[in-house]
Amino acid sequence: MDQPTPYDDLDRPPLQPLALSRALAPEGWRLDVLPETPSTNAVVAERARAGAPAGLVVVAERQTAGRGRLDRSWVSPPRAGLTFSVLVRPELPPARWSWLPLWGGLAVADALRDRCELDTELKWPNDVLIGGKKVCGVLAEAPGGGAVVLGIGLNVTTRADELPHDGATSLRLAGATTTDRDTVLRAVLRRWAQVLREASPDAYRARCGTLGRAVRLELPGGRSVEGTAETVDDDGRLVVDGTPYAAGDVVHLRPAG
Repeated sequence: MDQPTPYDDLDRPPLQPLALSRALAPEGWRLDVLPETPSTNAVVAERARAGAPAGLVVVAERQTAGRGRLDRSWVSPPRAGLTFSVLVRPELPPARWSWLPLWGGLAVADALRDRCELDTELKWPNDVLIGGKKVCGVLAEAPGGGAVVLGIGLNVTTRADELPHDGATSLRLAGATTTDRDTVLRAVLRRWAQVLREASPDAYRARCGTLGRAVRLELPGGRSVEGTAETVDDDGRLVVDGTPYAAGDVVHLRPAG
């Protein structure tokens, strides 16, 4: 009789917490891999309120009640993606904290470009796109006490039939040179540390594929505006035809150029 395997999908092996912790600890990361949790952001926020220092990373092999921006749900099959949250205690004035989720998206985009050899771009504020399709989203929350929790949901081996809509993709579908989740997680965290040290709005602007495009910005409350996305201002707001907007969903209406 065959012995049971520790997981039920050989194409989606579990993360290796011990090896990851050893690799990341010298860089100041403390890793906690959970088999399942409703929300990694909620776990990290609770620990932040209890006084946990920066550098905590909580990863869930399965997240049952994840949230994206604007309170949308974020669901992924077990071990098909990377769902994790990072605790940051920024050495930045609070007025600059609005940049943290944007820089989170930048870190993911750069890591996927460099480690997975994918042509990535950012859609304001922090969606990571490959070929115009979303592969990753970022959600930042401030639980108080000088802490910010950065939640990241990245599709890694998700199949087309498992995606929520045809505007999404995964690393495997996009032809990544690696879909090893341990490798990708290390690359993202290392790039995030570098992006945070540099704290450069210009680096984000240079990678933001929204700028220069005709867009429709769908605003909270059901309103929308159309115009040209001109820049991202120093507060991280998208400027459309001279007016800055702090929140909203962008629809790209035509290619840049």
